[in-house]
Amino acid sequence: MTNLSLPARRRLLPAALALFTGLALAACSNVPAESAGAGGTVLNLVGFAVPAEANARIAQAWEQTPEGAGVTFETSYGASGDQSRNVLNGQPADYVHFSVESDVTRLVDGGLVAEDWKSGPNHGIVSNSVVVFAVRPGNPLGITGWDDLVKPGVEIVTPNPASSGAARWNILGAWAHIAANGGTDEEATAFLTKIFENTVALPGSGRDATTAFTSGTGNVFITYENEAILARQSGEEFDYVVPEDTLLIENPGAVLKDADPKASQWLDFVLSDQGQEIFGEAGFRPLSGKAPTEVKGANDPANPFPVPAKLYTVANDFGSWKELSDKFFAEQTGIVTGLLASLGKS
Repeated sequence: MTNLSLPARRRLLPAALALFTGLALAACSNVPAESAGAGGTVLNLVGFAVPAEANARIAQAWEQTPEGAGVTFETSYGASGDQSRNVLNGQPADYVHFSVESDVTRLVDGGLVAEDWKSGPNHGIVSNSVVVFAVRPGNPLGITGWDDLVKPGVEIVTPNPASSGAARWNILGAWAHIAANGGTDEEATAFLTKIFENTVALPGSGRDATTAFTSGTGNVFITYENEAILARQSGEEFDYVVPEDTLLIENPGAVLKDADPKASQWLDFVLSDQGQEIFGEAGFRPLSGKAPTEVKGANDPANPFPVPAKLYTVANDFGSWKELSDKFFAEQTGIVTGLLASLGKS
């Protein structure tokens, strides 16, 4: 159970992240299989773009354990939906870490992941965050909540829901702001329409959207809290706002049926107190165990994960990923699919 009270086209991130990538990703990078050495194990890790650095830090810690000794990784990161389809179409994977549950369900339906993949105590979730708003330094537009996003002069950056799981969380957060507070579907659709009318960029992934915003596009970026924190850890200069009502982001992880047995040990470590503490250091909200004493890049490093006054969840406010995927994102009939097409932004 989540304990929220616990404390190409992509440009290179600043030098600090580049240095980190050169060092830390040695344990979690595109390592050729032959480099594993005699008796070594290579795990294929396929994920959405945002947790790449966090997974690299966890891999560094895991390789110091008996279970992780001698294990190397071949990794592939990108937009969650694209990555899921790639695995379905034959991309090698032992472990997947996606943005939304429906991207794992695609692999279950394809016979690649066991149907009971979310039977554990965390129901398949390996990382948590919340939807926040990144704004320019000093918050010149005075953004405090969802209603501010539809005002004149607001230029929004958010990923494209056709490829990005992060985009879907953002959209669901906006919808819940209306629908979970007594609004009708028509009123929530009208609100989403205003959000998209103010949207000036729909990059392919959450990480591409970060790059667009930090490069100067827009004046508000709807994003993961952890993505905002990580970018600030890497030297980017912007503020971010945790609205009083927001959505809990729950990212799933799963081991494939034909994975090397080491993949299950990796998942166990990811879910351990140590693994979750490392997630916390990278800006994710730990699922359990000890939270970091301080999180660099957070608004308040000593209290990095404030509890929102109202926290929406998929289970409480949308039923299930099957239901919401059909309602909002179905290719022909989804509310969001049709809305973006009508606005010429699909």
